[in-house]
Amino acid sequence: MSRDRMMLSTLQSLRGDSGGAIYDRFLCSGAWRGLDIDDDYAQSVKSQEQNDFIPSPRRFYELNKEPARSLNSNDSSTKIQTASCGLQPDSEEGGIDYMDKLPDHLLIEILVRVPTSDWIVAACVKKRWGAIFQGDGLWQTALIRRWPGAGNAKRWPGPIGRGSAKRRFTALNVSSSLLFQNSKSEVDEMAGHVYLYLKEQLELATLPLSYGLLHGTIIDQFLACGKNSEEAHDVASQIWVAVLGNLEETERTFHLLMRIAEEWEVFLPFPYSKSHAVQWRLFERLFTDFRDCLSQFDYFNVLSRAKHKFDLIPATWLGY
Repeated sequence: MSRDRMMLSTLQSLRGDSGGAIYDRFLCSGAWRGLDIDDDYAQSVKSQEQNDFIPSPRRFYELNKEPARSLNSNDSSTKIQTASCGLQPDSEEGGIDYMDKLPDHLLIEILVRVPTSDWIVAACVKKRWGAIFQGDGLWQTALIRRWPGAGNAKRWPGPIGRGSAKRRFTALNVSSSLLFQNSKSEVDEMAGHVYLYLKEQLELATLPLSYGLLHGTIIDQFLACGKNSEEAHDVASQIWVAVLGNLEETERTFHLLMRIAEEWEVFLPFPYSKSHAVQWRLFERLFTDFRDCLSQFDYFNVLSRAKHKFDLIPATWLGY
């Protein structure tokens, strides 16, 4: 029996136990179609997918509250199920947690097929699962599974490195879903790393930053990796717009945006200059999301800066 078929057999034997929700989510995602199993077996799984009740992801929260199914040693169907996946029931009566019997590499193969939106919930089901999500093995497997070419990617020069497999997976996910979601070109992993770097610098820095220097570091990173000035400027602008739009609405963010607006008055040559789109997004957040934080003096000060930069000011920005 192949490993993929063994995994599905194991999951089927867990119906009603702690693996039931994983099995249900596995079927619901349709990930079983990519497994190396024969057609007859795939047809049986498809039939079960259509006929079974698929619970909501919230069942993950209820797994540890459900009593485990007791096994009767005289039950022939139970013996067949456990034997088919290589697991033997405990000699004592009571609950049996088959998921704890699986080796880490097989459990990882199951978890990476769960939709990524459920990973945070899955990591809270058991301490062992949480430890697996903290390790590097699951993220390396998920990285190669989703982006097969990521394993052949070479390291690039510059101050912003790649980091761990989890960091790389997060960067590629950001790049594909946030920065280049409408692009038909290959996902740019480095752009995702730059996004994470910039967001962390803005959110976590305890000392005042030079935002011009931070912007210059991003431009230099792209130039060092072979992009021309136009490409470096465009990608850096996309990243700045995305980061500014995703900063939380807190008092710290308000003061951060005010400092950036003041510092960006300094002229810098291309490609280190700030694009129109980035500056527009900055003032847009100040006049919409943080309007209540502006004092009268701050409001007219920011408004004068905006009028100096833009020919037309939206009506929603006017009026204190």
